Amino acid sequence: MDPLAWAALACLPFAALPALVFLGNLRAYRPPPAPSGGLPSVSVLIPARNEEKAIAEAIGAALAAAGGIEVEIVALDDGSTDQTPEIVRGLARADSRVRLEQAPPLPAGWCGKQHACHVLASRARHDLLLFQDADVRLEPEAIGRLAGFLRDSGADLVSGVPRQQTGTILEMILIPMIHFVLLGFLPVSRMRQSRSPAFSAGCGQLFLATREGYERAGGHAAIRETLHDGIRLPRAFRRAGLATDLCDATPLARCRMYEGAMATWKGLGKNATEGLGSPGMIVPATIFLLAGQVAPFAVMAAAVAQGSPWPALALSGAGMALAWLPRFTAAIAYRQSPLGALLHPCGVILLLVIQWQAMVRKQLGLGSSWRGRTYPA
Repeated sequence: MDPLAWAALACLPFAALPALVFLGNLRAYRPPPAPSGGLPSVSVLIPARNEEKAIAEAIGAALAAAGGIEVEIVALDDGSTDQTPEIVRGLARADSRVRLEQAPPLPAGWCGKQHACHVLASRARHDLLLFQDADVRLEPEAIGRLAGFLRDSGADLVSGVPRQQTGTILEMILIPMIHFVLLGFLPVSRMRQSRSPAFSAGCGQLFLATREGYERAGGHAAIRETLHDGIRLPRAFRRAGLATDLCDATPLARCRMYEGAMATWKGLGKNATEGLGSPGMIVPATIFLLAGQVAPFAVMAAAVAQGSPWPALALSGAGMALAWLPRFTAAIAYRQSPLGALLHPCGVILLLVIQWQAMVRKQLGLGSSWRGRTYPA
C-alpha cells in the first residue's frame, strides 16, 4: 500500500471508537416514559439575571409542563438591571405557583450561577429540585417524566441534553458537538454500573435532584467557583457516593443555548478548561479528534488529488463514514442540523481552537466574563 493508504488505515481506530460507543449509547440514552404512580412535589428553580426577553416564556412553559404534579416555580432575580423582576412579579400575581426571590450580593469566590442555584435550593419548599436555565423551555409533561426517571433510576441527580435550537451556521456546527462528545466517549451503560467520578456527566441547562442527595453532596456550594456545572455537579454527587444518571431530554425541553456566532464562541470557551481543554485532556483529545474526525477527510482529498490507488480511497472513505456516522445519527435522533453534520470536521477543528484558546488564556492568567461579571483564571 502507498503511504496515504497506511495513513488512512492508522486513522480508522480513532474514528471507529466514538462511532461504536455512540451507537451503543442509542439504546441506553433514551427519553423517559410517562411515569406510573404518584410522584412527589417539585420545585422548579430558575436563576435569572437580565432575562426580560426569556423569563416569561420559561415560567409559562414550566407551568404547562407540570401536568398533575404539584409544583412551585421560583425565579431568583440575580442583580438584574432590566425588567426581569417586574415580569416575574406580574406572573406571580396571576398564578400563586410562581414566586420571585432576590439574590443576596455575590460572595467572593463564587460563580454567579452557582450562587444563584445555591440560594434557590435553600428557598425551595419541595424535596425534588429541578434546576433549569432561563433559556430552557420545558415541554408538556416534562416534569413528571423527569421525576419518574429519577425515581426509577435510583439516582439522586439526573440530567439530559434538551433539544438544541440553532440559528447561525456556527451554532449548527458547534452546538451539536455536545451530543458527539457526550455519547461518543461516555458509555452510558457502564456509567450506570459505577459511581466513580470518572463517569461524571450532565447538562447544566437541566438538572433534577433529590434534596437529600443535594445536601449530602454539598450542592452548588461544592462547585462554587466553577463555570462548568454540567460536569462538576454530577462529580460532586458521585464523590459523595451517590448515583447520577442521564436521559435523552430532546422531547422534554428545548433551548437556544447561544444566539449568534460571537456568543457561541465566547460561551463555549468560558468553561472549556474544565472539559476537553483541561491541562490533562487537551493534548490527547486533540490528537484523538484530529486523527479520527479530520484526518480521514484530508487523506481522501490528498488521495483524489494524487490519483492514489483504491486502497487509499477505500480506507479514507471508511474513516469518513465512521466520522460522519455519529453526527448524522444525532441529526436524526436529536433534531439537529444536517448541514452541521455535513460540516462535522470543520466543527471539530473549531472546537479544538476554542479549547486551545481557553487554555492559553488560562495560562496567561486572563479571566472570563459572563453575564456582566468577570471571573479570574
